[in-house]
Amino acid sequence: MIIKEKIKVVISDLDGTLLNSNHQISDYTKSVFQQLHSENILIIVATGRHHLDALPIVATLGCPVYLITSNGARIHSPSRELLYSFDIKSDAIKSVLALNTDAEITTVLFKEKVWQTNRENKKLNSFQTVMHYPFEIVDFNIIEDLSAIKLLFTHSDHQKLVALKDAIFKNNSIDFSYAFSLPFCLEFMDKSVDKSVAILKVLEKYNLTFDESIAFGDGFNDERMLVSSGKALIMENAVENLKTKLSHLEVISSNDNDGVAKYLNEKIIKNSL
Repeated sequence: MIIKEKIKVVISDLDGTLLNSNHQISDYTKSVFQQLHSENILIIVATGRHHLDALPIVATLGCPVYLITSNGARIHSPSRELLYSFDIKSDAIKSVLALNTDAEITTVLFKEKVWQTNRENKKLNSFQTVMHYPFEIVDFNIIEDLSAIKLLFTHSDHQKLVALKDAIFKNNSIDFSYAFSLPFCLEFMDKSVDKSVAILKVLEKYNLTFDESIAFGDGFNDERMLVSSGKALIMENAVENLKTKLSHLEVISSNDNDGVAKYLNEKIIKNSL
């Protein structure tokens, strides 16, 4: 049983968690988070999205939010001040792109103002209801500076991405951490980057600990965040492998059913909404 007085921090992923299938935050969820803020709960959103994409989304919550993006490579304050940034070095990315990657796999580099890709991918584009973070199609073979916030590969066949991950780690394990944010999205960050590491930086600003937090997620890029938190919940729509791996955690209602907001209203706000 959650003791309301113990929870001082709410941490949530975006896609598949706060966002519904239309990549939007419902009015009900907004009202719950505004109530959390009025009760002096610190709110942290941690996502794999780029900050230019995520900032307008969290702004719709209508309350102050610390935003962790690109799986921990960037931290922005509620006033949008950049507090932390870390990029993958160009040479490390060059070593990965030098591999004989399956031609059907879409490759993406998250740069500061644009995301560069080897091809247009309508499925990726659909994650932005408004194009705040534009893409450009490039030939990676002729780009000199490949440094990036995050490296992403996407394909509908999960096993192709698993094989690619294994090939990359065969020679580059010391440079990268990785996560499947979705079965069709394989993401690589610098080895020092993780949502949980970035969250801890925010908690330390307030002399808070993970024990005083409740966290919500649905993907493998949420795993360490969930394991670290005092109380952690997995979405009903989460990938089955994650639910199996973290079978000790409670599964709550789906993102399309406002699972996060309903749980918080019942357990933290105590049905005041």
